[in-house]
Amino acid sequence: MNASARLTTLTRIGFATRGILYLVIAFLVIRAGRTEDPSGALQYVADGAGRVLLVVMAAGLLAYGIWRLSDAAFDIERHGSDRKGVAERVGAMVSGVVHLVLTWQAVRLIRGVKSAGDGTQAGTQVALDLPGGTLIVMLGAVVLFGVGLVQLVKATKGSFLQYLDPRIAHQPWARWSGRAGYAARGIVFIISSYLLLKAGLNDQASQAGGMAQALSWLTSPADIIIAIGLSGFGVFSLIEARYRRLHDMPVADMARRATSR
Repeated sequence: MNASARLTTLTRIGFATRGILYLVIAFLVIRAGRTEDPSGALQYVADGAGRVLLVVMAAGLLAYGIWRLSDAAFDIERHGSDRKGVAERVGAMVSGVVHLVLTWQAVRLIRGVKSAGDGTQAGTQVALDLPGGTLIVMLGAVVLFGVGLVQLVKATKGSFLQYLDPRIAHQPWARWSGRAGYAARGIVFIISSYLLLKAGLNDQASQAGGMAQALSWLTSPADIIIAIGLSGFGVFSLIEARYRRLHDMPVADMARRATSR
């Protein structure tokens, strides 16, 4: 198995890891009334899982992050150069960075270092401390709102199915788990954008929040409904781990292009 094939296999583990984290988030809301984001879900898994599983999850997250960043840089998934394609590649870049941060957190957990504080609030405070920080935070809220709308559009159109094996893409369980998942994520992102906008307007980083705070903001039974949707995204991520069509990454060619710049 060459380097490209190995990286593709690890990327599939990354999809599975993402699915597990979303299923954990949904489980905690439904069974315990506890809200977490993917980072918190990773901490929960670390508390109950063995070191070997955590190492495998960290490797998967790393490969997934690299794959997403490579897609952003080299258009591996062939999005094209039109406005939609550029938007997809920007989204891939953001996703890649997020999953590399999760990889770093997983490595810290493997070393026995617990997560500290709310990353969203800490990042918001850093932004607010910069010149023009309020505007930066408000622009971030607008971008986050746009990301939420994109998720809702994907849920409506079912465009996420185009990357699956066609035999699986036509199955109702694949289509509806994806629809529910993307719709729930869209709502969570929009709520997070509202919290971030509030933090910017009031110059209070403590009012910002990611997925955990967005789920906490919801009242019953809305939080349960969204959690069920997020469990759908977890299921769909597991489906992608097995059935997503992934183009092998031309590792050697990518290295040559990167070093020639």
